[in-house]
Amino acid sequence: MSELPPCPQCKSSYTYEDRALFVCPECGHEWSAATAAAEAPVADGPKVWRDANGTMLQDGDSVVVIKDLKVRGASSSLKVGTKVRNIRLVDGDHDIDCKIDGFGAMQLKSEYVRKAT
Repeated sequence: MSELPPCPQCKSSYTYEDRALFVCPECGHEWSAATAAAEAPVADGPKVWRDANGTMLQDGDSVVVIKDLKVRGASSSLKVGTKVRNIRLVDGDHDIDCKIDGFGAMQLKSEYVRKAT
């Protein structure tokens, strides 16, 4: 039995094959076998972090929050437009370690920020 590729959107391992398409039962995404082969990683190189717009992020960059984010344990949420300075990129579910005035140290996902200009 051949190994089926994980879902490219939600990374679920429960994909199945339906005729010429692969289907993810968790998010409903469908893709072809040709697309799966084209999206397969070519080589393991250094990890590249990108913001919501696709701009590459580096340690020490400043970013701006693009969506109101609820903060566990805090009475208020992190508002759109909050600028975060001197980020540190890490591996894991949350890509960014940072300190935010009024909230303290926290982790953010790179998909909810854009690089500050």
